[in-house]
Amino acid sequence: MLTADGVDPRLRQAMQRVLLATLPGLLVLLWWFGWGVLLNLLLAACGALAMEALALFLRKRALSAGLGDGSALVSATLLALALPPYCPWWLPLSAAAAAIALGKQVYGGVGQNPFNPAMLGYALALLCFPQSMTHWPAPHAMDLLAGLQQVFGLSDGLQVDAWAQATALDSLRVNKSLTLDELFASNPAFGHFGGRAAQWINLGFLAGGLFLLQQRVIGWQAPAGMLGSLLVISLVCWNGTGSDSHGSPLFHLLSGASMLGAFFIVTEPVSGPKTEKARLLFGVGVGLLTYLIRTWGGYPDGVAFAVLLMNLTVPGLERLCAAKRENA
Repeated sequence: MLTADGVDPRLRQAMQRVLLATLPGLLVLLWWFGWGVLLNLLLAACGALAMEALALFLRKRALSAGLGDGSALVSATLLALALPPYCPWWLPLSAAAAAIALGKQVYGGVGQNPFNPAMLGYALALLCFPQSMTHWPAPHAMDLLAGLQQVFGLSDGLQVDAWAQATALDSLRVNKSLTLDELFASNPAFGHFGGRAAQWINLGFLAGGLFLLQQRVIGWQAPAGMLGSLLVISLVCWNGTGSDSHGSPLFHLLSGASMLGAFFIVTEPVSGPKTEKARLLFGVGVGLLTYLIRTWGGYPDGVAFAVLLMNLTVPGLERLCAAKRENA
């Protein structure tokens, strides 16, 4: 039964709980990177909601129904959480607008998208603006004034090298001489188990993911498949702590967007499979592809591309699982 504004109350409630579940990871991000995280959220939300309203207007659909379910805001939030803080103002705006236009509305709106909108927006931004997408700030590197100057292009003379640093995944990928122990001891991007900031951010999103599981907003199959396969393949391919090491299983679980991807991205109900077995296989595929892209691909964190590639396999996974049920 729809509400007076034409919105499914179950969908709206699910979106509200997803937003609530992002709070632990968001708070940790804020502690490490400050106001840049909130600027990303504000700009991405503006870009997503403006594009959603424009698309609905052009399609002659009710704005209240299209904007009231919260799905555009969730996509904008997940995208903003994955973007580097203090990136140029136009980046979250354009990435969020592209996520809604090309990842959702072009297919008919909510419930029709074959690709994860947030990850499509992220991948497009990474392909089009790789330099801006790979400049992550060092923790606690900027105050609000310097951050605003950087975001809006007012930072005359402020060099990127003065505030940016390579992430732990990127440092490990390009390392050729230092052992893993030496990297952890000498490189400020590394913490106890994973990236210095990323390990705590991942634990924050893990806490939010467990809340979603407890509230039964998401199922366990896709997160378990992704994290389980990432654990197994990183354990099988782990070659110790030498200079050619690909990182330990714990390093991969607590670096990059592992937990954000496992609990907030692969669980997206529209672009993912509908059956439990297919969700498990979907998650397994995302975990395997994430490790392969991280280790041998051209990008340090492969969650977005892994999800989009697995989105292409969803019809096949559904047919495979349906055939197995019929033959059982």
